[in-house]
Amino acid sequence: MPLDIAALSKKTGLPASALRFYEEKGLIESIGRKGMRRVFDDDIVERLSLIALGRQAGFSLDDIRSMFRPDGSPDIDRGRLKARADELDRKIRDLTALRDGLRHAADCPAPSHLECPVFRRLVRRAGTTRALGRTIPSFGRPGF
Repeated sequence: MPLDIAALSKKTGLPASALRFYEEKGLIESIGRKGMRRVFDDDIVERLSLIALGRQAGFSLDDIRSMFRPDGSPDIDRGRLKARADELDRKIRDLTALRDGLRHAADCPAPSHLECPVFRRLVRRAGTTRALGRTIPSFGRPGF
């Protein structure tokens, strides 16, 4: 059963402006209009879920658009998924090292954070890397 844009917005929690933007970007396509409102086929909910998953995984809208065939069916390259999973693994390792360094600094018995060698390395690394854009190197200790 076709859904007008208001019903689709209510069903998915996406604002109508986001749905119009996705349509403008070629990610979704309306099947017509009911009065002044765009109407979408009911399978659009699954497509929007795939788009949301792609966004959560860090794919750009252009990347996501390329994961659909012209007829709208998914055509997701498994190699791209594996590459993105590898990127997420690296980010998880980086964030884990950062978390562990912060926890160490919070519990460090040094009189000042700046007297803690682990915290000083953390500060130096932050000054030379873009936030989450580059690998945060190991601090030379297990868990860091």
